[in-house]
Amino acid sequence: MSQPNTTPLRRVAISGLLGTAMEFYDFLLYGTLAALVFDKLFFPDLSPMVGTIAAFGTFTAGYLARPLGGIIFGHFGDKLGRKSMLLLTMSMMGAASFLIGLLPSYATIGIWAPILLTLLRAVQGIAIGGEWGGAVLMTAEHSGNRRRGFWSSFTAMGAPLGSLLSTVAVMAVVALPDEEFLAWGWRVPFLFSVVLLGIGLFVRLRVSESPVFAQLKQTRSTARLPVVEILRRPRNLILTTGIGLGPLVIQALWSTFIITYAVRAGYSESLVLLGLAVGSALQLLTLPTVAAMSDRIGRRPTMLAGAIATVAMAFPLFWMIDSGSAVWLMVALLLGRCVLQPLTYAPWPAVMAESFDTRTRYTGASLGYQLSSLLGGGFAPLIASSLLAAGGGSATYVAVFVAASSAATALAIWRIRETRDADLTDHSAPERRASRGARQPSGPPL
Repeated sequence: MSQPNTTPLRRVAISGLLGTAMEFYDFLLYGTLAALVFDKLFFPDLSPMVGTIAAFGTFTAGYLARPLGGIIFGHFGDKLGRKSMLLLTMSMMGAASFLIGLLPSYATIGIWAPILLTLLRAVQGIAIGGEWGGAVLMTAEHSGNRRRGFWSSFTAMGAPLGSLLSTVAVMAVVALPDEEFLAWGWRVPFLFSVVLLGIGLFVRLRVSESPVFAQLKQTRSTARLPVVEILRRPRNLILTTGIGLGPLVIQALWSTFIITYAVRAGYSESLVLLGLAVGSALQLLTLPTVAAMSDRIGRRPTMLAGAIATVAMAFPLFWMIDSGSAVWLMVALLLGRCVLQPLTYAPWPAVMAESFDTRTRYTGASLGYQLSSLLGGGFAPLIASSLLAAGGGSATYVAVFVAASSAATALAIWRIRETRDADLTDHSAPERRASRGARQPSGPPL
């Protein structure tokens, strides 16, 4: 496959970046405010610890809906096209976030408040379930082979950009007096999402359909039931899902749980949010850098280095936070977000696109990512909060959880084969690799 003209490719990459950033702004904004205020607004009758766990439970509800979104939008994305599905997912996400900003609290409508909150969170989950995979494929399928990791990382950059925007928005409203913040301030970032929706739709409407899918459509070779074909040969789905566990645990904990943990350790909310904002900004540099490195030395060695390093640093990260030093707090926040997580996360979008053929790629990439998000990111804040309570406030069990998830990621990386040179226009490539794999050791040398 020849290298494309970079001008339209840049437009596609920026579209994926901005679209995913809007999605993650809405999704992570919810998680941040769940850590800060949702226990008071929607679960006021519970103790602070139990209320926080309940608030993170609604956060998890969005993750539970994400695989469903991946299946639905993956199915129609593989049959009708990538672009139309991405416009729909963005619209759903923006509308749900705007409605959360208008939602009455428990004091106004009672039990209906947490019920409606959970339903809107589920709509967010279904929408983002089809967003990430489609945005990755639009970029990967527009790009050539040589720098596919670099260009695909623009979609991954949407996560820190969305996190940065949500953190800045929250920092602006938490500066309000407590009464005003609880009364109306927390709503403003959600209502602002309608502005981001308008920008995102404007950019995405100017992007053309994936040329790889358009070529497939002309041959009338689309899969009848993409998810069934994926499940008939689930090896790549299982392995790509496993790769995401470690980095998504770090992403989830360093976006939500760490705020609650650090504040209870004696740091101010503004300091923690500042550290997360700086980390997100720096991640916009480290993600494409790591992804470009994976184009040169391979996806597997890059990701494996990140997974092993995270296992080694799981306990020291929490020791730094427990030290009470603002400097060590910043080191822990930046190390987790800007170094450890990108090493495994940055090459992952390209691996997703390279592990499935065009007929099932939207479904495979979306389902793999969303299963990882559910197992790794969705339950992570809830598990971490419960482990913290079980440990009497000590983060020992939480560190074990972080290390175990990254160890599982390292195992999945070791089992998967190098995908850097995959040809996305060769629809049988994944099957041929699987066939060759039956005659080769399962863990090829680095």
